[in-house]
Amino acid sequence: MADKTKSLEEKDKGNAAYKKKDFEAALGHYNKAFELDPTNITILTNKGAVFFEQGNFDDCIKTCEQAVEVGRENKAGFKLIAKALARIGNAYLKKDDLDNALKYFNKSLSEDRVSDVVKKVNEVEQKIKEREKLAYVNPELSLQEKEKGNEAFKAGKYPDAIRHYTEAIKRNPDDAKIYSNRAACYTKVMEFPLALRDCESCIKLDPKFMKGYLRKGAVLLAMKDPTKASAAYQQALNIDSSNSEALEGYRKAVMAESEDPEAVKQKAMSNPEVQQIISDPSMQLILSQMSSDPKAAREHLKNPEVAAKIQKLMEMGIVSIH
Repeated sequence: MADKTKSLEEKDKGNAAYKKKDFEAALGHYNKAFELDPTNITILTNKGAVFFEQGNFDDCIKTCEQAVEVGRENKAGFKLIAKALARIGNAYLKKDDLDNALKYFNKSLSEDRVSDVVKKVNEVEQKIKEREKLAYVNPELSLQEKEKGNEAFKAGKYPDAIRHYTEAIKRNPDDAKIYSNRAACYTKVMEFPLALRDCESCIKLDPKFMKGYLRKGAVLLAMKDPTKASAAYQQALNIDSSNSEALEGYRKAVMAESEDPEAVKQKAMSNPEVQQIISDPSMQLILSQMSSDPKAAREHLKNPEVAAKIQKLMEMGIVSIH
């Protein structure tokens, strides 16, 4: 017959020993407590916690599984059963058994949705994805897919080339050149944002790989952004100042900028001297007056200091005087 009062006394002694990290004493008290009351799930989950702290994860799992059985038989609360299941999940996580850890964390959540366990599920799912991703990496198969992509590209079969390059990237996600190749395909099918994303990935993986900057420049020109295109070509020229493709691309970008007033203005606004003039409250007032009253311009231009600043803004294409 259960003696719940004495059982609780032994459990409390076990808890005190656990806090002092006297695990052997804690186990002795928990065993006595469970002998006195074999219906108390908490005694078993506490015992499981001792095994967990000792690094004895198999016994932790076995004890907490017993706790779940005892809890079910004696209609324990959902929170208590969830706690035991979560502890099993943590033990499997320590054993690096991610599949079982996820299984038991989800079982725990089906009993009681605890934020810490939700966080653990997300972490384990991410670890499983990373593990699967790493397991899929195979540089040799990546090279085979890359070559198939090259053949499809030469034949003008760009969707097929994209498919092969995508598989090649999955097989070897650290190869910058494959991103560059896929960017070329995306450019051919006018998927410019995707091409630009691949160029950025290529450059991030290998900042000295010139082709990444050349492709980026070409994509930005196609996207009608000559200012950023010229910057990309300039980065290519920093690697090789005599590269003909970079020089030609830079020339095209600069010419496109001169034909695009907005691009000129955008580039000018990044100039520190222009920024200083524009941010000056007194100049803001002068420019406002000039835009609403042409006569005001002539008056302000009589001031040499103001005239010099306005001249700078005119040179940079920010303002014009008619």
